[in-house]
Formats: sequence, C-alpha cells, structure tokens
Amino acid sequence: MSKVLVIGAGGVGSVAVHKMAMNPDIFSHITLASRRIVSCEKVAESVKKLVGVDIDVAQVDADNIEETIALIQKVQPKLVVNLALPYQDLAIMDACLATKTDYLDTANYEPRDTAKFEYSWQWAYQERFKEAGIMALLGSGFDPGVTSVFASYIKKHLLDTIDTLDILDCNGGDHGQHFATNFNPEINIREVTAPSRHWLNGEWVEGPALSHKQVFDFDQVGEKNMYLMYHEELESLATHYPEIKRIRFWMTFGDAYLKHLEVLQNVGMTRIDPVIYNGQEIIPLQFLKAVLPEPSSLGSTTKGKTNIGDIATGQKDGQEKTVYIYQVCDHEDAYAETGNQAVSYTTGVPAMIGAAMMLTGAWKGEGVFNIEQFDPDPFMDMLNKHGLPWQVKELDAPLAF
Repeated sequence: MSKVLVIGAGGVGSVAVHKMAMNPDIFSHITLASRRIVSCEKVAESVKKLVGVDIDVAQVDADNIEETIALIQKVQPKLVVNLALPYQDLAIMDACLATKTDYLDTANYEPRDTAKFEYSWQWAYQERFKEAGIMALLGSGFDPGVTSVFASYIKKHLLDTIDTLDILDCNGGDHGQHFATNFNPEINIREVTAPSRHWLNGEWVEGPALSHKQVFDFDQVGEKNMYLMYHEELESLATHYPEIKRIRFWMTFGDAYLKHLEVLQNVGMTRIDPVIYNGQEIIPLQFLKAVLPEPSSLGSTTKGKTNIGDIATGQKDGQEKTVYIYQVCDHEDAYAETGNQAVSYTTGVPAMIGAAMMLTGAWKGEGVFNIEQFDPDPFMDMLNKHGLPWQVKELDAPLAF
C-alpha cells in the first residue's frame, strides 16, 4: 500500500485516479493536484460517487519547481504520476530529483516554443536519477505505452526476431461535434501537423505531414483511412530493439477533421509563435484551444470504439510469421465506468498499471527507463483485468504496404 501524487486533472488524470481508487490494496492514499483546483475537486466528486473512495486534492503550478517540491514534501508520496502537459515533464522530474521520489509519465517532453518532441531531454536525466537511487518510467500511456509493451510481448512470446513493426491507432468514435480533439487540442494539433517520420534500415525517413495514406479494416470498427505519422515510441523502440529494420506509426483521421485542420492551418490558427492582438501577445494555437470543446466534456456524447495495436513480421523457428496484437475499447463503456471517453481511458488505465508495476516492485530500477525495457507479462495481465483486454491474431502475410 502506497501514497501516490497525481499531477494533472484532465481526462487522463481523471481515469487514472478512478482506476487507482478501485485498487486500494496498491494505492492506499491518492492526492490529485493541478493548476486549477476546481478540476481536481470535480474528479474527486466523481471518484466518490462512482467508486466510493475519498481522495485529497491540491493546487500546484507544475512549471514552478519549488512549488512542486513543496507539495511533494507535504504529501510524501512514493511515486509522482505526471499526467500534466508534456511541456512540464522536466520541471516535475527536477522536483522528483530534489525530493528523491520516483516518477512516471505518459508523454515525452517537448518545448513550448518548438513543435519537436523527442526523448533526448529526459534520457539526459539517466545518471542523475541513478545517483539519486530513484526510478523514472517514461511513456506509460497507450501510445506510447501499451504499444511498446505489445512489442516486448511479441519479442518474448511470439517471434524470435522482429523485422518490421507497424503501430496502428484507430479512433472510430463519433463525438457529435463539427471539430474537436479527443485530447489536449494544443498537443494534438502540434503532433498531427508535424512532418511524418519512420525508421528504416537504421535511419529516419521524413515526409510531409499526412501525405501517406492507407486504408485498413479494423476489427469492430471497419475500414478507415490511416496516415503515416511520427510518434515518440518509434524513437525508443528503435533504440531498444535495433534488430527491427522498419518501424512505422499510423493514425486514423476522418475527412471532416482533416478539412477543418487544413483551413485552420491556412488561416494561421495552428501557429505556435506569438502574434500581437489588441496590444497583447497571444499564441494562435493556444487561443484555438480555448475556443474548442474541452476534451473531457466529450465523454457523454461519444459513441463507437477505438482499436490500437501492433502488427509485426519476423522469424519464428526459422519461418517468417506475421502477428497482430490489439485492443478494442468502447467509448460508452469507458464513460459508464469513469465518466470519460475511450481516448482518455486507454491512456489513463495504462498510467495506473505502470504506477502499480512500480509500487508493487514488479518493475524496479534506478535511472530513466522506457516501458519496453521491462518484463511485459505482469503489465499485460493487468490490462486484461482492468478494462483493456487484448487479442492476438496470426496474419496470413505481412502488410502489403
């Protein structure tokens, strides 16, 4: 039984805290903190209503290292779970270093003023965390997170060697809005509009954003257009599994979403550089975020399912083999359980499971780790038990594209 401090009270934080409260044998005391304490109070009320557990709430500016240090010293958690914005990763890691507290997040760091996300900034903390005798677990969401654990599971149980790995992320849900994002709009749009990149024969191959499309038939969702993108787990998987010759990431988007995004780009609303408006400096993308629907408000109207998984081709007992491991999550089921839609659910549940791995000692170490560096089996077992059951299929042939 352990105390945990969760920073970030959006949809993912809400799901993670609900699921932690359902496992009091692991999470004996939960504190939820955010810049806006009213957001924490709303989650606490929902947890009490749906789970019957009381949690503590606190206000914190996670950009302020000293403020975060003071909160950690007050709460005395065994683990800090960072579900705030990726911009805040390093500040929270610094606070964990100062207090010698273990750390977990779901997304890698990116600077506010540059649409660039990579692990180099966080990997640079390796020696400092090791010297402090503490552990950082990076990327314990779904992608990154579960998709990397899937790769580890494939390597451990299904293939002797992996030659190609494709990660397919499909959201077949409909939230009933003309245009909205299923997680933080600022982060989502920065990610989608970035150039595509994939790993091929030891180097990165880059192309224009959303320029490479394929159609794929997703189980329980149907045929969807999916687009080649860059995603952070490609970097860590290429590092930790150098045998893989090609690693790609695909995400589905509807035509209406892409048309809205094109218009917003064309009129400058996705810019992240400041402009002067009425004598004040504003960031267009941050203003756009303010007028778009809050992702956490979409749960009650979203219907349909997500389907996210890995397709890997490699060798097994001297023969070529292709396997597909994936998870399907229903938006309405996720909302009934936690008051949040499936995109938040599929990230928040793995955050809880990663935290459980650390708190129970199933995964342990000193330094900075990506999720695929640990034994996948206990994590995979908890996915089945806590709302994200997965399936494995053997395909007749490798992907034709």
